[in-house]
Amino acid sequence: SCLQLGLERFHGVCILGFNSAEWFIADIGAILAGGFAVGIYTTNSPEACHYVADNCSANVLVVENHKQLQKILEIQHQLPHLKAIIQYGEELKEKRPNLYSWSEFMDLGKDVPDTQLREIIESQKPNQCCTLIYTSGTTGQPKGVMLSHDNLTWTASAAGRFIMLSDAKEKQELVVSYLPLSHIAAQMSDIWSAMTFGVQVFFAQPDALKGTLVDTLREVRPTAFLGVPRVWEKMEEKMKSIGAKSSALRRKVASWAKGVGLQTNLKRMNGYSEVPVNFRLARHLVYKKVRKAIGLDRCTKCYTGAAPITRETLEFFLSLNIPVFELYGMSESSGPHTISLPHAFKLTSCGKEVTGCQTLIHKPDRDGNGEICFSGRHIFMGYLNMEEKTKEAIDEDGWLHSGDLGKHDKDGFLYITGRIKELIITAGGENVPPVPIEDAVKDAVPIISNAMLVGDKAKFLAMLLTLKCKVDVETGEPGDDLTPEAIEYCQKLGSKATKVSEIISSKDKAIYAAIQKGIAAVNEGAVSNAQKVQKWVLLEKDFSVFGGELGPTMKLKRPVVAQKYKDQIAQFYADADTPT
Repeated sequence: SCLQLGLERFHGVCILGFNSAEWFIADIGAILAGGFAVGIYTTNSPEACHYVADNCSANVLVVENHKQLQKILEIQHQLPHLKAIIQYGEELKEKRPNLYSWSEFMDLGKDVPDTQLREIIESQKPNQCCTLIYTSGTTGQPKGVMLSHDNLTWTASAAGRFIMLSDAKEKQELVVSYLPLSHIAAQMSDIWSAMTFGVQVFFAQPDALKGTLVDTLREVRPTAFLGVPRVWEKMEEKMKSIGAKSSALRRKVASWAKGVGLQTNLKRMNGYSEVPVNFRLARHLVYKKVRKAIGLDRCTKCYTGAAPITRETLEFFLSLNIPVFELYGMSESSGPHTISLPHAFKLTSCGKEVTGCQTLIHKPDRDGNGEICFSGRHIFMGYLNMEEKTKEAIDEDGWLHSGDLGKHDKDGFLYITGRIKELIITAGGENVPPVPIEDAVKDAVPIISNAMLVGDKAKFLAMLLTLKCKVDVETGEPGDDLTPEAIEYCQKLGSKATKVSEIISSKDKAIYAAIQKGIAAVNEGAVSNAQKVQKWVLLEKDFSVFGGELGPTMKLKRPVVAQKYKDQIAQFYADADTPT
C-alpha cells in the first residue's frame, strides 16, 4: 500500500498515535517498502510534527484519530513531499483528497505485484538506514537518529539473549505495549525483541499512564515489564496511599515483611543464597498478594530505564520482593548498552555491558569518573543530514560519546554519576552533579515532587522545589490540590493545608520548617561547603510535560526551567552576600 501511494526510497512514513497493531504494521510496512519508519510523539505540537515530517521528507503520514489529524492538516501545506495521510484509530469525519481510512489504505496494495515488493526487499542492505528515532533534545531541535537494519536486528537479538528472554518455541513471553513507540526503549522491547523471540504483545489503553495501566497488567499478567522511573514512582505512591488506609495490624505485618524483604534481597544481591524462614512466611502473607494486586505475579523481568531512578524507589520494590533491574543506553545505541540481571545486579548500578558491547570511560578523574563512551554493532549510523553533530557524537576511533558521567566498580558494574552538560560549575570552580543532591532532598522531604538545583557560575547553590499535587487526567496539567499523601504529611506536621497555594501564600510555618530541616540534613552530608544548598523557593506549579519542564520521557529540561523561572533564580542572587 505504501508503494501504491508512491513511497520513495529513503523517504519517511511518519506515525502519530498511541501503540496499536496498526502502528507496528505501518512501521514494518514502511521499512519493507524501502522507506524510513518514523515515530512522532503524540504530545507534539503541530510545529514539532512539522519539523520531523519535513526533516525526513515524509511521503506518508499515519495518524490515530481526528485530534492528531488536525495537527497535520494545519501544517500539510508546508510538507512538499507529502502524498497521503492515513487515519487508523477511528472512522474519518470528513472526505479529503489523499486522506484514507485504514481499510482503504490496506486495499491499495492489492494491485501492486509481489515481485515489485520482493525486488525492493532484496535490494536492501543490512547497513542501510531503516528507522529514524528523533531524540528530544533538551536544547535545540531534535536530531534524527539513523538506525540500520543491522542495528535493530543485532541489538534485539543480543539484548534478548542477555536477559534470557525465552523463545516462543519453548515458552512464550508476554509484554504490555504502552510506552511511546517513537522512543527507542518501547520500539526495541515491543517490536524488535518481541519479533525476534516470538513474544506475545498486548496493547494498553491510550490513557495507560493516567491510571489504567495497572488494570491492563492485572488482565495480561506479563512475564516481562519495562517501566520508566515515573511509572515505578507512581506505582509506589499508589501502593503507599492504599497501605496508609489499611488497619493497624495490616500495616504492622506489611512493615515487618518489608524489613525482611529488603534485608534478604540485599543479602541475595551480595551473593548469599539461603532463604530464611521468615522470608518464606512473608512471601506467603504479603509479597505474593502485592504482586497479584499489580499484575506482576508472573513477571520475572521487571526493568527500568530512560531516566535516573531513585534508590528509595528501588528499595521500596525490593522490600516487597520485586527487584527492579536498571538498564542504560540511548537512542544512538539502538537502546540498551548495559543491563542488570537477577544474578548480577547492584542497587543504583545500571548493570554490565550486553555481550558484544564495549564501554570506555573517557578521561577519568581520581575516582574513576569520566565520560561513558560506547562501541559495538548497536552504535547508530549518524544523525540525518547533520554531519557536524554526528562528528561531535562519534569520535575518530568510532566511540560514541554519551554525554553521561560514570564509573565502573571493581566487579565491572557501571554507575552513572551525572551528565556532563548538567554539571553545575560554581563561581568558585567547584563541579557539582545536581541529581544526587536533588534526590537526597526528595528523600528527606516526602512532600517534594520535583527539585532542581541551580548555581552555575554563581557564588552558592540554590534550589527550586515543587510539591506533590493532583494532575488533570485529561490534559496532564498539574493542579493546586495536594495529593492525599501530601495532605497526610501536612497533618502530621500540624498543618491544615490542602492546596499548594495555601502553603505558599501563608508561608506555612510547619511546612517551611520541615523543608528547611530536610535541606539542613542533606547539607550535613555534603561533600564540601560549595555543595550545600543555601537558599530555596517553592514554585506554585509542579513540573510537567504540559508545562514544558519535562520531556516526553519525563526527563527534566533544565534550560527550559531555568528560563521559565529566571526571576525566582535571579532573586536568589539579588542580595550580594552569600547566606551563611
